Amino acid sequence: MLEAILTGRPRDLGDGFTVRRTLPAQQRRMVGPFVFFDQMGPATIEAGRGLDVRPHPHIGLATVTYLFEGEILHRDSLGTVQPIRPGDVNWMTAGRGIVHSERTPPELRGEPSPIFGIQAWVGLPARHEEAAPAFLHVAAADLPVIPVLGARIRVIAGSFCGARSPVPTLSSLFYADAVLDAGAEITLPPEHEERAAYVATGAVESEGRECGAGGMLVFGPGEAVAITARGPSRVLLLGGEPIGPRHIWWNFVSSRKERIGQAADDWKAGRYPPVPGETEFIPLPEGGPGAVYYP
Repeated sequence: MLEAILTGRPRDLGDGFTVRRTLPAQQRRMVGPFVFFDQMGPATIEAGRGLDVRPHPHIGLATVTYLFEGEILHRDSLGTVQPIRPGDVNWMTAGRGIVHSERTPPELRGEPSPIFGIQAWVGLPARHEEAAPAFLHVAAADLPVIPVLGARIRVIAGSFCGARSPVPTLSSLFYADAVLDAGAEITLPPEHEERAAYVATGAVESEGRECGAGGMLVFGPGEAVAITARGPSRVLLLGGEPIGPRHIWWNFVSSRKERIGQAADDWKAGRYPPVPGETEFIPLPEGGPGAVYYP
């Protein structure tokens, strides 16, 4: 059932912030509705500085932020001001358009601050791409946890092994955080057509192949698959039903190529609502979508 092992590549998002990006990849553009999968850190930001991802726009997707270490302050054009801490979920539905920033809170900048986590993008079904933007925060204590021998699985979004997250999704998907002891085995059930497992820390084995930190195992449909921890490990389980081809450029996702161009023009012309209290912004990349567009 193991179709591929993807390896994340470093990407500079600007402002000195680098991530390890696993989706999209040449071998696999999407897994279910997951169109982007970025790992932040692990890193320690020196005292006196902080993470500062300035206001920038999104359309046609939901951003899913989940931390293992550290804290990020989310602000958006809806007026939301929400810190996120390890185990919590920030689920932001961009729909027809939203602007947000992500920063280290001011009160944490006086000391070195760790940052380690995942930001994933979930493409919206075509009928929901132009939905009203929305934001939801769910605390770690409100997410279901599945106890397994030698493992603990927290369901971040969707449904997994009979447990369902309170995060409302617009398509059938699963997203879970599995912390495994050395030698622990978990099973990825066959209920979803597309499935993957991302190794955040440690190393795992499946079908005789080993995958270390920063790698993503992608599985074909049809049968349950076993994943065994080679040592203490943390694995993100994800996937769901395909949503069809998507065009992606910069922070925009759409089933229609022309919509990407419209979103770019709107940002350049200042037609998006601002984040209250913030005047900075990330400018449109040079050249526009015609220069670096990819499907």
